Amino acid sequence: MKIEQIYTGCLAQGAYYVESEGEAMVIDPLREINPYIERAEKSEAKIKYVFETHFHADFVSGHVDLAKATGAKIIFGPNANPTFSAHVATDGEEFKLGKITIKALHTPGHTMESTVYLLKDEKGKDHCIFTGDTLFIGDVGRPDLAQKGDITQEDLAGYLFDSLRKK
Repeated sequence: MKIEQIYTGCLAQGAYYVESEGEAMVIDPLREINPYIERAEKSEAKIKYVFETHFHADFVSGHVDLAKATGAKIIFGPNANPTFSAHVATDGEEFKLGKITIKALHTPGHTMESTVYLLKDEKGKDHCIFTGDTLFIGDVGRPDLAQKGDITQEDLAGYLFDSLRKK
């Protein structure tokens, strides 16, 4: 298993490339997709999935172009309503990538579709988690950016509070 962070300092945005047994996934890709394609080619891996932790308002994601270029499936969390081809995961749904498993954990609050992805190693042991904008080191994602209809900032803050305590 290989895990690499591809960090863009000017945006304070971290994408992740994960590979196992010749299969790869990218989490929250930037608009420029060549680094992910080149990384996969270097290892002779096939990009199988593109996971999005939420719809991004602070940068343009390359998920659609990356999926088209590689045949990968785009994965969003519950409550997502994409206007393009994507799989909307259920809370707790698991995805196989080589010998590892990725588990989608719905964490509404920053946005209603916010989802973190738990990586389990080949023995099924929790290895790491990709939190997107749900959780940062020393902070959490703002709950005031995705207000729609009857959902208030207070509602989102409550959802985020509950999500961070989810077991």
